[in-house]
Amino acid sequence: MRLLTCSLTIWIALASGLLMAQADRRAAIDVESVKIEANIDPATQVVRATAQVTFNPVDSNAYFAVFELNNALNLVSVRDVSGREIGMSREVKDFSVRLQFPQPLMKDQRQTLTFTYDGRLTGQEESPVYGIKFASIQKDHAYLLYPARWFPVSGYTSDRYISEVKVTVPPGFKVVSSGVARQEAGGNTYVFQSLKPEFGGSIGVVQGEPQRISSQGFTSEVYFRGDEAAMAKPVGDEIGKVMTYLTSLYGLAPSSSLAVVETDAGAPNGYSGLGTLFVSPSGIGKQPGQRLLANQLTRQWYGNLFSPVNRNHLWITNGMAKYAEVLYQESQGGPSALESEMKDVFVDAMTVTDAPMRQAARFEDYSPELFALTGSRGAAVLHMLRGIIGDQPFQKGLKAISDQFAYKSVSTDDVRKVFEAASGQQLQGFFVQWTESTGSPEFNLEYTIFRTQKGFRVMGKITQDLDTFRMPVELRIETEGNPETKKVDVVGTSSEFVVETFGKPKRVIIDPDGKVLRLSPQMRVAVAIRRGEQMVEVGDYSEALKEYQKALDVNRASSLAHYRVGEVFFLQGNYQSAVNEFREALNGDLDPKWTEVWAHINMGKIFDISQQRERARNEYTQAMRTKDNTQGAQEEAAKYLQKPYERAERN
Repeated sequence: MRLLTCSLTIWIALASGLLMAQADRRAAIDVESVKIEANIDPATQVVRATAQVTFNPVDSNAYFAVFELNNALNLVSVRDVSGREIGMSREVKDFSVRLQFPQPLMKDQRQTLTFTYDGRLTGQEESPVYGIKFASIQKDHAYLLYPARWFPVSGYTSDRYISEVKVTVPPGFKVVSSGVARQEAGGNTYVFQSLKPEFGGSIGVVQGEPQRISSQGFTSEVYFRGDEAAMAKPVGDEIGKVMTYLTSLYGLAPSSSLAVVETDAGAPNGYSGLGTLFVSPSGIGKQPGQRLLANQLTRQWYGNLFSPVNRNHLWITNGMAKYAEVLYQESQGGPSALESEMKDVFVDAMTVTDAPMRQAARFEDYSPELFALTGSRGAAVLHMLRGIIGDQPFQKGLKAISDQFAYKSVSTDDVRKVFEAASGQQLQGFFVQWTESTGSPEFNLEYTIFRTQKGFRVMGKITQDLDTFRMPVELRIETEGNPETKKVDVVGTSSEFVVETFGKPKRVIIDPDGKVLRLSPQMRVAVAIRRGEQMVEVGDYSEALKEYQKALDVNRASSLAHYRVGEVFFLQGNYQSAVNEFREALNGDLDPKWTEVWAHINMGKIFDISQQRERARNEYTQAMRTKDNTQGAQEEAAKYLQKPYERAERN
């Protein structure tokens, strides 16, 4: 049993940076519209389609253009409006199609090309996003999502376009997508038109009628299959609650209803199109996932209503989606929930330190590094921004972004200017520090206490290593009476402060509520453990042990680090070393508390494997005495009290 403080699926990133390298060689074009006509046959798992793409060249005298298209699709031809065939070549490694024009393209002279293609999409093909399934045609359902590049794509996630998608399916099936919908005569052809630029083209092919769930004035049409059908109402109810909350943050929702379509195992837990939400069986789960829904439904605004001008600004959408998870938990559980959530976010944000957020395009789509940099670090930046300008200006800024950039692209400077207008503060230094730099401060505090006629005076100095750093940081002076707080504008490597208190100061704490993304011994331990967990996920146990050792070098008493080392040894079959580490975990700081119950359970399993049943029963009994049921620990211990643990067959 593995416990992760933050569930994370690691997808191995291949050919890192390849897409951006290719982009440097591509002729720049601005796609205006995409018109798709597709016939989908679930029985044969085949799609046959034409896509008419209209675009404007951004530069003159360009002889080529590059689109992305799924490698599983056979590109039959590409023709211009006169019917002339355009020369083409395909590059498998980056799913691209390079078009060679007989005459140079001239700037702002509109071009229209028609792509004719077909192919089988069983869900087993190599995906343009490595390891994640975005397209699958099965006998009873199908889904073809934008990241699958099931139609020609240029400017992935940045070039918005107007779309018309016409899909024909056999009798008994229907199509779900975003946009204004209609059925053509005969009833088997469904047409969806977007009236404004977005990222249209994500479709679901379903059977039967949806379960219509109305919750807090919001309607969801839920298409769940099999066992997941029972979750339609709970999920629909939670969607209504989340959308009501998000509307209070961002303003009126882009769509007053939502089509919710089940995908498959291997698909992302959630994918959001405008007015649509695609959810995998694991994303549906046994109870509604509040974090998943807050994250994905935020993308109705951040990512669909408006989107980053290019991939280097992905933190705007991914960061807000991640922060929405935190904000929704705060709305449900109050300040204590906020503090707990942000601790995890800060740790994850610190796992990637070799690139600033404004260089996010260096990382593969959907990679853990990308989400740590743009999602968690982006959320951390938004949280710090909120702390600097205050709750009301922060919420005012969130709504202003939706109002000003609907159906447009947005940059980091755009976001900065919106929050400057909302708060009346100059924020350039803050945004330069946190979006264009990689460092985080590590504060050191020196102070002296003096008695005065009116009480006491604390004079001190805050030092840190970042010469360009500037940010207000809170100090808390704990006294024999009420604590005193003061904000110190930390500028450069050394900043002095003076605080007057009535009661005698006992100690001074810098950033007491953990509002600044900063290094500390505790943070170094947590980050090393998180990196080790990521290495375990991809089976790199050697590197995982190195990361856990870094944590132990800082804090020998870290129960979590010892527990994780014990897990690795357990997975490797090195049972004596595993027991040693689990015992060290029990003798450590027991932070987090669940390390105690699970250390006992894992030692019980090891004793069962080594045929020491009484010792195993003793460990399971001690686990039950903790009364800690984290991740079903009590049920696990009770199960093995009744029946010995048996390991899986080893090759």
